[in-house]
Amino acid sequence: MPVDQTAQLLGIQENAITIGEALEAAVHTAGDRPVDQSDAAAIQAAEARATGSSVITPGGLAATAQSAASFNSGMQREEDKIKLSEVLTAATARLPADKAVTAEDAEGVKRAELRNEPNAAAHHGGVADSLAAAARLNERIQ
Repeated sequence: MPVDQTAQLLGIQENAITIGEALEAAVHTAGDRPVDQSDAAAIQAAEARATGSSVITPGGLAATAQSAASFNSGMQREEDKIKLSEVLTAATARLPADKAVTAEDAEGVKRAELRNEPNAAAHHGGVADSLAAAARLNERIQ
């Protein structure tokens, strides 16, 4: 099957930013921040939207993020905590499937992040922000 037909079947628009790419972008904006429960929830929601499945893949991004958030909750010193960059580096390659980010995807990820954030505010430059920025850019190229 030609590449352009495969991309259409997978919901990837030419030059559109994928969920995996948006997750990798979060490394550049918030990668030094320790992973917390709201990050883990946002990453899980993003992975579910990328793959079309709510099943958490052992060793996948969502499982790794949840493990990191659990580990970090028991650490006192910031330098001992697992950072977002350690979880999201090479996110695109680690996702079993990927698709172009839509506004609906970004909103779902934001809701997941906010549900798990005690201050009810998304992390500036974090996972939800990265997906929202990607969705806005994708809307412009349609």
